[in-house]
Amino acid sequence: MYSREIENKKKHLKLLEKQREILVGLILGDGHLETQNKGRTYRLKVEQCIEHAGYVNHLHEIFKDWVNSPPRVRLRSGKDGMNCEMIGFQTLSHASFRFYAQQFYSNGKKKIPKMINKLLTPKALAYWFMDDGSMKWRSSRAVIFNTQGYCHDEVEKLVSVLKSQFILDASLRKQKEGPQICIRGNSLERFVTLVGPYLLKEMWYKIPESGRTYLPKM
Repeated sequence: MYSREIENKKKHLKLLEKQREILVGLILGDGHLETQNKGRTYRLKVEQCIEHAGYVNHLHEIFKDWVNSPPRVRLRSGKDGMNCEMIGFQTLSHASFRFYAQQFYSNGKKKIPKMINKLLTPKALAYWFMDDGSMKWRSSRAVIFNTQGYCHDEVEKLVSVLKSQFILDASLRKQKEGPQICIRGNSLERFVTLVGPYLLKEMWYKIPESGRTYLPKM
């Protein structure tokens, strides 16, 4: 697509409410916003392991008006020196992403916004979980969010919102790599009630088996 066509396309782009909620969940997880013009516009970058290709394709469909090319597969070298297949896409750069970049980034590093309680909805929570959550271990009813990239105080802020806004028994879990969030098993039914309507079927494996009873039948 020629640059003039792209610029004309951008003029008609506007984030839908659904896209805004999902965007919050993605940024809390593995999604990234990046700028190439000192913050005037930003683009969303999504990348997951190839096993989550269905999830990436689902996100691509949600943001398809913002994307010019399909998801691409590439090899990435892991910490163990082994190559792994990744699949992802990026949106067009646009000023509509700037508000979220201003909330979630400081000097290029992710942070938790002061207004996270207003931004985090059940749908955003579900996409955050699909992006960066898992069960604690196979025999446990607890689930975790991998928040190791955030500082202790920021994770505590997230824990506070999960407790007060969603009535979840959440706590900070110290790990060598940084703090995680743990939602204890006594909140599993409540958690599934919140996120279940938005979870892709291929992501149900992240929910402890005893909690899958409460997932919507699809």
